[in-house]
Amino acid sequence: MNAHKEPFGQTAEGQEVFVYTLTSSKGLRARITNYGATLVSLHVPDRDGNLGDVVLGFDDLQGYINHTACMGATVGRYANRIGGAKFTLDGVEYALAANHGPNHLHGGVKGFDKVVWETKEAVAAEDEAWVKMSYLSADGEEGYPGNLQCTVTYTLTNADELRISYEATTDKKTVVNLTNHSYWNLAGQGSGHILGHELTLNAEKFTLIDTELIPTGVVASILDMPLDFIRPRTIGSRIHQTGNGYDHNYVLTGESGELKPCATVRDPKTGRIMEVHTTEPGVQFYTGNFLDGTGAGKGGATYDKHAGFCLETQHYPDSPNKPDFPSTVLEPGQTFASQTIHKFGTK
Repeated sequence: MNAHKEPFGQTAEGQEVFVYTLTSSKGLRARITNYGATLVSLHVPDRDGNLGDVVLGFDDLQGYINHTACMGATVGRYANRIGGAKFTLDGVEYALAANHGPNHLHGGVKGFDKVVWETKEAVAAEDEAWVKMSYLSADGEEGYPGNLQCTVTYTLTNADELRISYEATTDKKTVVNLTNHSYWNLAGQGSGHILGHELTLNAEKFTLIDTELIPTGVVASILDMPLDFIRPRTIGSRIHQTGNGYDHNYVLTGESGELKPCATVRDPKTGRIMEVHTTEPGVQFYTGNFLDGTGAGKGGATYDKHAGFCLETQHYPDSPNKPDFPSTVLEPGQTFASQTIHKFGTK
């Protein structure tokens, strides 16, 4: 295993940004930058042993600064949507940035994807290499209460896994929901759309949403719907029945807090398979519906609609306003902890 660091540029404020490369003894290679604690690239082999980058992104720091799609980034303080850009804790209403119509999305105007994280360590051991980053989100940042101390650790293993682990503590009662927002294309970034990928999701239910994609509070069955991926189906086989594409929170089968199967994705062309396990209760399946080809990707690639898919392991959207959903409240003395594992193979 190997881990090394190199410069990735500077922000407009003069903050130094670095990229860290983790390499396994089998040749898998992950690159992570401390700008947004972002997964920049992940090279994994196809069925013929050829390495390919399966993560959409940019060649330089400016691409991540300019683009608003959160590509590869750690998203917070609250991933996904909060309806009406407000919530109430212990009788106190907290107003958040309304950065998606009247609603709050992915932490606000300047979420965790747009800040420079402090790198705590980058370590290579015999069977794994990891980089750990931290960020202190100040009390009142984007409207949230409490000083929230967060860490995210990316670990690449010789078992062909990329693990992403999160921890957070607070000095004041708050809400937290962290995820990774990578856009995946197992045929290789820049290779076209992902509609031919085969997907299986370990979920029989989803959170019903209104016209603004805010959960109504109802948990509904996906059976006999275009959302049903209980058995393997190509992403594109029924996507036209969804309107613009998939952008839904699935309720995973299994206990929240326990590591469980989330999804399996296979690209028939390259044979690459990605299996996802998580401790989170839900996953947002999103098919890059708002990608429009603007902002050149890595190697000058054009990322059009459906050029990548996201599997954002998470608590449910708008949970602070839905008391029947699994709680996202974090209190002083508690530790938020979450882990998601991406395991790669071929078939």
